[in-house]
Amino acid sequence: MNAGLDTSMVLRLLTGMPKDLAQRALTEVQKRIAHDDTLFVSDLVAAETYFALQHHYGMPKTDALELLSDFLHERGIKALGSSLSVLATPSLASANPGFVDRLIHAEYRKHADEMLTCEKAAGRLTGTRVLV
Repeated sequence: MNAGLDTSMVLRLLTGMPKDLAQRALTEVQKRIAHDDTLFVSDLVAAETYFALQHHYGMPKTDALELLSDFLHERGIKALGSSLSVLATPSLASANPGFVDRLIHAEYRKHADEMLTCEKAAGRLTGTRVLV
């Protein structure tokens, strides 16, 4: 049976904390993958996980992005949306706009002709109009 993982599950799997809950999460995921289930991760969960790794676990941006990317490439895990393509951006940890702004932009590019913004840095993204 396929399932979507929420942020709490992904964080347990990535951090191993708290130990007992992380072990239950890992056991469940391993069981499902062994049955050829697919476990989905939405862009919103990827974004929340990215911020939580930094702000609650003290992880540097580079490490959080790498850990998240590695996880989303695991067998049985399927990223929904644009997370994988955005995570492939060179030097993403120091890029401006960053990971979450690029996720937003990628989603809008699927449905709209342009993205409107007041942030000058976003003007670097195709199909974006900066109102200044």
